[in-house]
Amino acid sequence: MIFLSFERIWGILLRHLYLLRHSFSRWLDLLYWPTVDLMLWGFITLYLQRDLLSSLNFTSLFLGALIMWNILIRAQQGLAVGFLEDIWARNLLHLFISPLNILEYILGLILYSLFKALIASLIMSILSMFIFSFNFLSQGIYVFYLTFALILFAWSIGLLTMAFILYFGQEAEILAWALALLFLPFSAVFYPVSALPSPFQEIATFVPTSYIFESFRHLLLQGKLNSSYLLKGYLYTFLYLIGSSLLLILTFKIAKREGKLIKIGE
Repeated sequence: MIFLSFERIWGILLRHLYLLRHSFSRWLDLLYWPTVDLMLWGFITLYLQRDLLSSLNFTSLFLGALIMWNILIRAQQGLAVGFLEDIWARNLLHLFISPLNILEYILGLILYSLFKALIASLIMSILSMFIFSFNFLSQGIYVFYLTFALILFAWSIGLLTMAFILYFGQEAEILAWALALLFLPFSAVFYPVSALPSPFQEIATFVPTSYIFESFRHLLLQGKLNSSYLLKGYLYTFLYLIGSSLLLILTFKIAKREGKLIKIGE
Protein backbone atom coordinates (compact mmCIF):
# COMPACT_ATOMS: atom_id res chain seq x y z
CA MET A 1 0.00 0.00 0.00
CA ILE A 2 1.25 3.47 -0.94
CA PHE A 3 1.13 6.08 1.81
CA LEU A 4 1.10 9.67 0.58
CA SER A 5 2.97 12.42 2.37
CA PHE A 6 1.68 15.95 1.83
CA GLU A 7 5.08 17.31 2.92
CA ARG A 8 6.85 15.40 0.11
CA ILE A 9 4.24 16.48 -2.45
CA TRP A 10 4.60 20.08 -1.25
CA GLY A 11 8.38 19.71 -1.52
CA ILE A 12 8.14 18.83 -5.23
CA LEU A 13 5.92 21.86 -5.82
CA LEU A 14 8.27 24.16 -3.89
CA ARG A 15 11.29 22.83 -5.79
CA HIS A 16 9.78 24.04 -9.09
CA LEU A 17 8.42 27.28 -7.64
CA TYR A 18 11.91 28.13 -6.39
CA LEU A 19 13.30 27.43 -9.85
CA LEU A 20 10.63 29.71 -11.30
CA ARG A 21 11.31 32.48 -8.80
CA HIS A 22 14.98 32.81 -9.73
CA SER A 23 14.72 32.21 -13.49
CA PHE A 24 13.96 35.03 -15.90
CA SER A 25 13.70 32.59 -18.82
CA ARG A 26 11.05 30.51 -17.05
CA TRP A 27 8.98 33.57 -16.22
CA LEU A 28 9.38 34.69 -19.81
CA ASP A 29 8.01 31.37 -21.01
CA LEU A 30 5.10 31.57 -18.58
CA LEU A 31 4.12 35.20 -19.20
CA TYR A 32 5.46 36.17 -22.62
CA TRP A 33 4.04 33.50 -24.92
CA PRO A 34 0.42 33.64 -23.72
CA THR A 35 0.55 37.43 -24.09
CA VAL A 36 2.06 37.28 -27.58
CA ASP A 37 -0.42 34.62 -28.69
CA LEU A 38 -3.37 36.65 -27.48
CA MET A 39 -2.16 39.93 -28.99
CA LEU A 40 -1.24 38.40 -32.36
CA TRP A 41 -4.36 36.32 -32.92
CA GLY A 42 -6.59 38.84 -31.20
CA PHE A 43 -5.78 41.56 -33.72
CA ILE A 44 -6.16 39.06 -36.57
CA THR A 45 -9.64 38.16 -35.35
CA LEU A 46 -10.56 41.83 -35.02
CA TYR A 47 -9.63 42.29 -38.66
CA LEU A 48 -11.70 39.27 -39.68
CA GLN A 49 -14.61 40.39 -37.51
CA ARG A 50 -14.62 43.91 -38.94
CA ASP A 51 -13.87 43.31 -42.59
CA LEU A 52 -14.80 39.72 -43.44
CA LEU A 53 -17.14 38.10 -40.94
CA SER A 54 -19.11 40.93 -39.39
CA SER A 55 -22.22 38.74 -39.04
CA LEU A 56 -20.43 36.19 -36.87
CA ASN A 57 -18.97 36.69 -33.40
CA PHE A 58 -15.64 35.45 -34.66
CA THR A 59 -13.55 37.24 -32.03
CA SER A 60 -15.24 35.44 -29.14
CA LEU A 61 -15.00 32.06 -30.83
CA PHE A 62 -11.34 32.43 -31.69
CA LEU A 63 -10.08 34.10 -28.52
CA GLY A 64 -12.00 31.71 -26.29
CA ALA A 65 -10.55 28.72 -28.11
CA LEU A 66 -7.07 30.25 -27.94
CA ILE A 67 -7.30 30.77 -24.17
CA MET A 68 -8.53 27.21 -23.63
CA TRP A 69 -5.78 25.73 -25.80
CA ASN A 70 -3.15 27.69 -23.87
CA ILE A 71 -4.56 26.38 -20.59
CA LEU A 72 -4.12 22.85 -21.94
CA ILE A 73 -0.56 23.54 -23.10
CA ARG A 74 0.52 25.11 -19.79
CA ALA A 75 -0.97 22.25 -17.76
CA GLN A 76 0.67 19.65 -19.99
CA GLN A 77 4.06 21.33 -19.94
CA GLY A 78 3.87 21.81 -16.18
CA LEU A 79 4.09 18.02 -15.93
CA ALA A 80 6.36 17.16 -18.84
CA VAL A 81 8.84 20.05 -18.61
CA GLY A 82 8.82 19.85 -14.81
CA PHE A 83 9.95 16.25 -15.16
CA LEU A 84 12.63 17.31 -17.63
CA GLU A 85 13.88 19.95 -15.18
CA ASP A 86 14.80 17.14 -12.79
CA ILE A 87 16.48 15.18 -15.59
CA TRP A 88 18.50 18.18 -16.77
CA ALA A 89 19.58 18.87 -13.17
CA ARG A 90 20.45 15.15 -12.75
CA ASN A 91 18.15 15.21 -9.75
CA LEU A 92 15.86 12.30 -10.61
CA LEU A 93 17.93 9.59 -8.92
CA HIS A 94 18.35 11.69 -5.78
CA LEU A 95 14.61 12.19 -5.54
CA PHE A 96 13.73 8.51 -5.81
CA ILE A 97 16.31 7.21 -3.37
CA SER A 98 14.49 9.36 -0.81
CA PRO A 99 11.16 8.24 0.73
CA LEU A 100 9.40 10.03 -2.14
CA ASN A 101 7.26 7.71 -4.24
CA ILE A 102 6.16 8.14 -7.86
CA LEU A 103 2.58 9.12 -6.96
CA GLU A 104 3.73 11.89 -4.60
CA TYR A 105 6.13 13.13 -7.28
CA ILE A 106 3.35 13.25 -9.90
CA LEU A 107 0.96 15.01 -7.51
CA GLY A 108 3.61 17.66 -6.83
CA LEU A 109 4.05 18.25 -10.56
CA ILE A 110 0.27 18.36 -11.01
CA LEU A 111 0.03 21.17 -8.44
CA TYR A 112 2.77 23.03 -10.31
CA SER A 113 0.98 22.52 -13.62
CA LEU A 114 -2.23 23.92 -12.10
CA PHE A 115 -0.27 26.99 -10.99
CA LYS A 116 1.08 27.54 -14.52
CA ALA A 117 -2.33 27.01 -16.12
CA LEU A 118 -3.92 29.45 -13.66
CA ILE A 119 -1.35 32.17 -14.30
CA ALA A 120 -1.63 31.81 -18.10
CA SER A 121 -5.44 31.80 -18.04
CA LEU A 122 -5.60 34.88 -15.78
CA ILE A 123 -3.20 36.84 -17.98
CA MET A 124 -5.03 36.00 -21.18
CA SER A 125 -8.49 36.53 -19.66
CA ILE A 126 -7.56 39.97 -18.31
CA LEU A 127 -5.91 41.07 -21.56
CA SER A 128 -8.78 39.81 -23.69
CA MET A 129 -11.25 41.70 -21.50
CA PHE A 130 -9.44 45.04 -21.61
CA ILE A 131 -8.09 44.94 -25.16
CA PHE A 132 -10.72 42.97 -27.08
CA SER A 133 -13.80 43.35 -24.81
CA PHE A 134 -14.15 39.58 -24.57
CA ASN A 135 -14.92 38.16 -21.13
CA PHE A 136 -13.79 34.53 -21.12
CA LEU A 137 -15.49 33.95 -17.75
CA SER A 138 -18.85 35.32 -18.84
CA GLN A 139 -20.25 31.80 -19.33
CA GLY A 140 -19.90 31.09 -15.63
CA ILE A 141 -19.64 27.53 -14.32
CA TYR A 142 -19.73 26.10 -17.84
CA VAL A 143 -16.22 27.46 -18.46
CA PHE A 144 -15.03 25.48 -15.43
CA TYR A 145 -16.55 22.25 -16.77
CA LEU A 146 -14.78 22.73 -20.10
CA THR A 147 -11.38 23.86 -18.80
CA PHE A 148 -11.24 21.16 -16.13
CA ALA A 149 -11.72 18.51 -18.84
CA LEU A 150 -8.89 20.11 -20.84
CA ILE A 151 -6.60 20.11 -17.80
CA LEU A 152 -7.31 16.41 -17.17
CA PHE A 153 -6.47 15.65 -20.78
CA ALA A 154 -3.33 17.80 -20.52
CA TRP A 155 -2.20 15.68 -17.57
CA SER A 156 -2.75 12.49 -19.58
CA ILE A 157 -0.48 13.87 -22.33
CA GLY A 158 2.08 14.94 -19.73
CA LEU A 159 2.10 11.50 -18.09
CA LEU A 160 2.42 9.84 -21.50
CA THR A 161 5.39 12.08 -22.30
CA MET A 162 7.05 11.17 -19.00
CA ALA A 163 6.55 7.47 -19.77
CA PHE A 164 8.20 7.83 -23.19
CA ILE A 165 11.14 9.74 -21.70
CA LEU A 166 11.63 7.11 -18.99
CA TYR A 167 11.62 4.30 -21.52
CA PHE A 168 13.48 5.87 -24.47
CA GLY A 169 15.66 8.35 -22.58
CA GLN A 170 16.29 12.00 -23.36
CA GLU A 171 15.90 11.38 -27.09
CA ALA A 172 12.16 11.56 -26.41
CA GLU A 173 12.27 14.91 -24.62
CA ILE A 174 11.03 16.74 -27.76
CA LEU A 175 7.64 15.16 -27.00
CA ALA A 176 7.28 17.56 -24.07
CA TRP A 177 6.53 20.24 -26.68
CA ALA A 178 5.43 18.20 -29.67
CA LEU A 179 2.99 15.60 -28.33
CA ALA A 180 0.14 18.01 -27.56
CA LEU A 181 0.48 19.52 -31.03
CA LEU A 182 -0.13 16.06 -32.50
CA PHE A 183 -3.70 16.34 -31.24
CA LEU A 184 -4.20 19.93 -32.44
CA PRO A 185 -5.44 19.22 -36.00
CA PHE A 186 -8.07 16.79 -34.67
CA SER A 187 -9.16 18.85 -31.66
CA ALA A 188 -11.41 21.28 -33.57
CA VAL A 189 -9.88 24.18 -31.67
CA PHE A 190 -10.42 26.92 -34.28
CA TYR A 191 -12.83 25.17 -36.64
CA PRO A 192 -15.60 22.57 -36.31
CA VAL A 193 -14.97 18.87 -36.84
CA SER A 194 -17.16 19.07 -39.94
CA ALA A 195 -14.44 21.19 -41.60
CA LEU A 196 -12.04 18.23 -41.52
CA PRO A 197 -11.72 15.65 -44.33
CA SER A 198 -13.70 12.47 -43.66
CA PRO A 199 -10.71 10.34 -42.51
CA PHE A 200 -9.67 13.08 -40.08
CA GLN A 201 -13.23 13.32 -38.75
CA GLU A 202 -13.03 9.64 -37.86
CA ILE A 203 -9.80 10.24 -35.95
CA ALA A 204 -11.36 13.24 -34.19
CA THR A 205 -14.09 11.03 -32.71
CA PHE A 206 -11.40 9.41 -30.53
CA VAL A 207 -9.80 12.71 -29.45
CA PRO A 208 -11.38 14.07 -26.23
CA THR A 209 -10.56 17.69 -26.99
CA SER A 210 -12.68 17.66 -30.15
CA TYR A 211 -15.80 17.21 -28.00
CA ILE A 212 -14.68 19.88 -25.53
CA PHE A 213 -14.06 22.55 -28.16
CA GLU A 214 -17.24 21.66 -30.04
CA SER A 215 -19.09 22.11 -26.72
CA PHE A 216 -17.44 25.48 -26.25
CA ARG A 217 -18.48 26.65 -29.73
CA HIS A 218 -22.03 25.42 -29.11
CA LEU A 219 -22.06 27.34 -25.81
CA LEU A 220 -21.04 30.62 -27.43
CA LEU A 221 -23.30 30.30 -30.46
CA GLN A 222 -26.37 28.71 -28.86
CA GLY A 223 -26.05 29.97 -25.29
CA LYS A 224 -26.18 26.47 -23.77
CA LEU A 225 -23.80 23.58 -23.25
CA ASN A 226 -23.99 20.45 -25.39
CA SER A 227 -24.11 17.94 -22.54
CA SER A 228 -23.72 14.94 -24.88
CA TYR A 229 -20.42 16.24 -26.25
CA LEU A 230 -19.23 17.19 -22.78
CA LEU A 231 -19.95 13.71 -21.38
CA LYS A 232 -18.17 12.05 -24.31
CA GLY A 233 -15.23 14.38 -23.82
CA TYR A 234 -14.94 13.48 -20.14
CA LEU A 235 -15.35 9.76 -20.88
CA TYR A 236 -12.52 9.69 -23.42
CA THR A 237 -10.41 11.95 -21.19
CA PHE A 238 -10.65 9.54 -18.26
CA LEU A 239 -9.75 6.64 -20.55
CA TYR A 240 -6.66 8.52 -21.76
CA LEU A 241 -5.76 9.49 -18.18
CA ILE A 242 -6.06 5.94 -16.86
CA GLY A 243 -4.10 4.51 -19.79
CA SER A 244 -1.27 7.05 -19.53
CA SER A 245 -1.08 6.58 -15.72
CA LEU A 246 -0.77 2.81 -16.05
CA LEU A 247 1.84 3.20 -18.78
CA LEU A 248 3.89 5.59 -16.63
CA ILE A 249 3.78 3.23 -13.63
CA LEU A 250 4.89 0.35 -15.86
CA THR A 251 7.77 2.28 -17.45
CA PHE A 252 8.86 3.58 -14.04
CA LYS A 253 9.10 0.00 -12.75
CA ILE A 254 11.05 -1.02 -15.86
CA ALA A 255 13.36 1.98 -15.47
CA LYS A 256 14.11 1.05 -11.85
CA ARG A 257 14.64 -2.62 -12.67
CA GLU A 258 16.94 -1.93 -15.62
CA GLY A 259 18.85 0.91 -13.94
CA LYS A 260 17.64 3.59 -16.34
CA LEU A 261 17.10 6.09 -13.53
CA ILE A 262 20.86 6.13 -13.01
CA LYS A 263 21.68 6.60 -16.69
CA ILE A 264 18.96 9.06 -17.69
CA GLY A 265 20.30 12.59 -17.96
CA GLU A 266 23.91 11.53 -18.55
